[in-house]
Amino acid sequence: MSIPKIHPSILCADHGNIENEIKRLVNAGADYLHMDVMDGDFVPNFGLGAEMFAHIKKYTDIPLDVHLMIRNPAHHIRFFRELGAEIITVHPEADTHIAGTLALIRELGAIPGIALNPGTSVEMIKEVLPLCGHVLAMTVNPGFAGQEFLEFTVGKIEILGQLSKKFGYSLCVDGNINPERIRRLQPMGVTNFVIGTALFRQDPAVMIRKIKEEYA
Repeated sequence: MSIPKIHPSILCADHGNIENEIKRLVNAGADYLHMDVMDGDFVPNFGLGAEMFAHIKKYTDIPLDVHLMIRNPAHHIRFFRELGAEIITVHPEADTHIAGTLALIRELGAIPGIALNPGTSVEMIKEVLPLCGHVLAMTVNPGFAGQEFLEFTVGKIEILGQLSKKFGYSLCVDGNINPERIRRLQPMGVTNFVIGTALFRQDPAVMIRKIKEEYA
């Protein structure tokens, strides 16, 4: 099996010490930095404004994986692309013209991604999977870190893993992910993992190195 790609969730980092946090993630071999953007409407929280993007870009060239948990994301795609987003993921529930938004992301040179909330079915997004380079399966309800992993999402992840062979997208999971869950989900076709609380409650470099060494 291939080495998992790790996306540390910057929402869970120590924002008062972000320079050192980023340096540790760079040295540990993080593949992407996961940026949760929340509007307080689509999800009941706010998160990661433009100033954080600019701050991070001062310290690293690690690509940014931007998860837009906002309504009408098409209005803001160009803005986040200009801030350095390499992957831009949007929610079908928040966008009435999701195909057009995915096409715009690709047109601007980023990887178009689609996110599925725990209660969102694969059928809802199946028609636009040919437009996606990235699919994000949420294993918690979006908005807050530290929630319990929702076991019922695993069946959907298996289906998305099978479909990834046909459509060629990277499959990512987000929500209470740890090394044990990586071992369980990777054989289902998951290639990318967002890790937040579990990663930052210890030295992030230790966990990332252990995960990558296990699959090397």
